[in-house]
Amino acid sequence: MADKGNPSKIEELKLTSNFLRGSIAQEVADGNAFVSDDSANLLKTHGTYLQDDRDHRGSEKAFSFMVRSRVPGGKVTAAQFLAELDICDKFANGTLRITDRQGFQLHGVLKTSLKETIRGINEIKLSTLAACGDVCRNVMACPAPYKNNSVFTEMQQLSDTLAHHFRPRTNAYYEIWLKDGENSEMVHAQEPESEPIYGASYLPRKFKIGIALPEDNCIDIYTQDMGYLAVVENGQIVGYNLLVGGGMGVTPAKKTTFPALAKQMAFITPEQAVPVGEAVVKVQRDFGNRSDRKQARLKYLIHEQGLPWFKSKVEEYYGAALPDPRPVDVTDVDDHIGWHEQGDGKLFLGINIENGRLKDEGPLQLKKMFRVLLSKYGMDTRLTALQGVILCDIDPKDRGDINRILKEHGCKNADELTLARRYSIACPAYPTCGLAVTESERVMPDVMDALEAEMAKHGLLSERIAIHMTGCPNGCARPYTPDIGLVGKARGKYTLYLGGNAQGTRLAFLYEDMVPQEELPTKLSPIFAKYKVGRQTGESFGDFCHRVGKDGLV
Repeated sequence: MADKGNPSKIEELKLTSNFLRGSIAQEVADGNAFVSDDSANLLKTHGTYLQDDRDHRGSEKAFSFMVRSRVPGGKVTAAQFLAELDICDKFANGTLRITDRQGFQLHGVLKTSLKETIRGINEIKLSTLAACGDVCRNVMACPAPYKNNSVFTEMQQLSDTLAHHFRPRTNAYYEIWLKDGENSEMVHAQEPESEPIYGASYLPRKFKIGIALPEDNCIDIYTQDMGYLAVVENGQIVGYNLLVGGGMGVTPAKKTTFPALAKQMAFITPEQAVPVGEAVVKVQRDFGNRSDRKQARLKYLIHEQGLPWFKSKVEEYYGAALPDPRPVDVTDVDDHIGWHEQGDGKLFLGINIENGRLKDEGPLQLKKMFRVLLSKYGMDTRLTALQGVILCDIDPKDRGDINRILKEHGCKNADELTLARRYSIACPAYPTCGLAVTESERVMPDVMDALEAEMAKHGLLSERIAIHMTGCPNGCARPYTPDIGLVGKARGKYTLYLGGNAQGTRLAFLYEDMVPQEELPTKLSPIFAKYKVGRQTGESFGDFCHRVGKDGLV
């Protein structure tokens, strides 16, 4: 059973915060550039992190805030997208970031602009509430906008339903950020104060949810605390295999922490998706570790107690037995990049955004490009879990003009990118993330250039090799499941993981620790060579590494 010792300091803070109010309102207006540690922890559930820009430190820390928008299923209108670009120019550092959980992130927001930023996001019918913190975070779903297939529509509708059901009910968000504004839809200020799902102390730790198809695990369902894997028969979703207990975070100093893949627990019908999901969340609420936050994720509860115990508790909370999962599992993944038939006579276009950062720099003018495209055509968009953007509902006659606009702004199309580049992602890391021990996003393009050069030497540029990089072991860019994982361990040095896969169904193994960034190509080149001559028919790079094992690769 999870440790039932004294609650951690943050548990005490949540419990006494009056439903996440604390002293946030007073501190936001106090004239300082920062907030107290207590307010910084409470602010996470409001969707913002206090950060320190290590590139601009002087005698004191350079404080600012990261502000994250919660976007269920990554669905964003043209007006919302354009407004986020405006907000990033007005209040942030001039860039907008697409997260690997299908949301938006602003960096460099000063405390004096924090209220206006959050209010502006709510005015465009998005929200920052529950984008972070000890609650159910942004609900992910396959973003492909196929209009002739009800399966995709149903999954995307479920992401909205789950996001609404699991949103915190506290009025604090409305009172602090929106009360004097135009938009109060996100929080109902007149409702009685209560948290029927979370309780006064919310969850022991963050809780992530995703929805996927077996043939397209583009949201990495096995890395989620709770995943809904659609079971499709005759073109209809007949239910979901419910997965529980995934999570990527690791604390190196604490040897009892580890990455974990979720486990298939039960088959549920579409009608059971919400109530059974609520039962899962409530079991984690009541039995998760509240004394040690390093052991507080759902994966540790399941590891300690076992899946049969956990399932029995979920059945108890739900009020009925649940059948075993159907014999359905993940088989493939799609990045949705390039031109695709939408199914209703229109097209959609997936655009790769390297590491998710939208900025205008040199010949690559991504912000200007999206302003031109969305102002001219007004199409809806979708954000992907590989930090890309999908443009929806495109008339085929406009394809040429859109290709021209992309080219004029320096944006490469799908056939100009290797699959390795398309399937690569990185976390922000330096200079603002407080957990980062080294670079990630800013060096990933150079790392990919070097690795692509080595792949070219061995004739492997056409292979799909997924490469994820993080600036620390906490796993934000899901580095423990791809073919190659690069996990920041010290300044300029990374732990090299091999043997996962692009489908996200297997954990990679630790191949070598403390590899300097400049040595990554020379470490991987002989492994590419072995793969070239030793692979079996149709065998991916990650499958080869897994089959041969560390000793065989060395």
